[in-house]
Amino acid sequence: MGRPPAAPALESRDFRLVWRAQCASLVGTAMQNATLLWQVTLVAPEGQRGMALGFVGLARLVPIVLAAFWAGVLADALDRRKLMLATQGGMLLAALGLAFVSLTGTATLASIYALSALGALAGAFDGPVRSALVPTLVPRARIGNAVSLNTLQFQLAAVAGPALAGVALVWLDPGWIYLFNAVSFLPVGAALVLIRPPAVEARTRASCRAAFEALRFVATTPLIRSAIALDFVAGFFASATTLLPLFAQDVLQVGSAGYGILHAAPSVGAVLASAWMVRQESRIERRGDWLLGSVVAFGVATALFGMSTAFVPAFVALGLVGASDTVNMVLRNVIRQIETPDQLRGRVAGVNYLFAQGGPQLGEFESGAVAQVFGVRASIVSGGILCVAAAAFMAWRTPVLHGHVARAPVASGKGAVRKAAA
Repeated sequence: MGRPPAAPALESRDFRLVWRAQCASLVGTAMQNATLLWQVTLVAPEGQRGMALGFVGLARLVPIVLAAFWAGVLADALDRRKLMLATQGGMLLAALGLAFVSLTGTATLASIYALSALGALAGAFDGPVRSALVPTLVPRARIGNAVSLNTLQFQLAAVAGPALAGVALVWLDPGWIYLFNAVSFLPVGAALVLIRPPAVEARTRASCRAAFEALRFVATTPLIRSAIALDFVAGFFASATTLLPLFAQDVLQVGSAGYGILHAAPSVGAVLASAWMVRQESRIERRGDWLLGSVVAFGVATALFGMSTAFVPAFVALGLVGASDTVNMVLRNVIRQIETPDQLRGRVAGVNYLFAQGGPQLGEFESGAVAQVFGVRASIVSGGILCVAAAAFMAWRTPVLHGHVARAPVASGKGAVRKAAA
């Protein structure tokens, strides 16, 4: 029985191996992320929970700022497969640390923040390396499909993970969830050992010059620069899921199971959007308009969630948050992968990861601080409104993004770098 034509990237053996192995790993990571936020609200002093949740984002932000960009430099200089093996091991150790402090009853806010930062550090290296590795596992014509499939996989895990975590927290200590996540990294390591990715044409020496070359490329390529900036402001202003534990406990007054369902709601919408994007991404011509529209929808849905007073409207609004965010994510990543020459992929992915992950993490701190002073609702609603305003500003300031249409991938080779950076 042949593979469905909507998933041609899965016909590539190495991509298929890694994609399948990441299924369990991503579920474990989603379970851990939801569990960690819930545990913080239990450990934090009464009256300080909003700020405590905000500091989770700050703890993750610091290693992202310090490491993400240089991880991209290493991804263009060293063997990406071996680098990803190391990053998976780092995230495994962080999960084991969380399991240990939780199961031994020694978990404190300081230990949770420290181990969360360690996991974020490994993730800051893993993201750019994985992003640079994936396009080498499929033919160039199938990069868009590979990006859509990765997004679909991520969102399916994000649906299952929080829901499973919410149910598991009724009976199990958070440490067992962290332990499951640690074990889930092993299949990915096995797949990385088995794959045979092609060599990159010309590896770049890890140096400050190589780093500045990537910064110059991003700065002088308005389309990529605008897409990265748009994602940063959206993530910064609209970090609704950060305050979900407080929203579930104080506004909707539901328990851990209800929290788990709400945490999975964005991914329910994201899965539907991802399944649609897998089939339709190649048919979207005016990608810039779709990208801007998805960010506006993201902000509106976030504000609607903040105004919700019942479980069902909140769930629907969060589903719309996930759906619009997925369209934004897929189109942004396709634009970046296609517009970036092969030998710059790691470094540009590092720049992208710095802003794509740094925005939400910094936004988590901002959301927690605003919630501490003005309340949970005010924090979420104002973030959604500011996200819409930022998208409107970007549309006005960057007409190249508004007018972008799909085109063929950039050719590889040194000449391509000079042409793309021109």
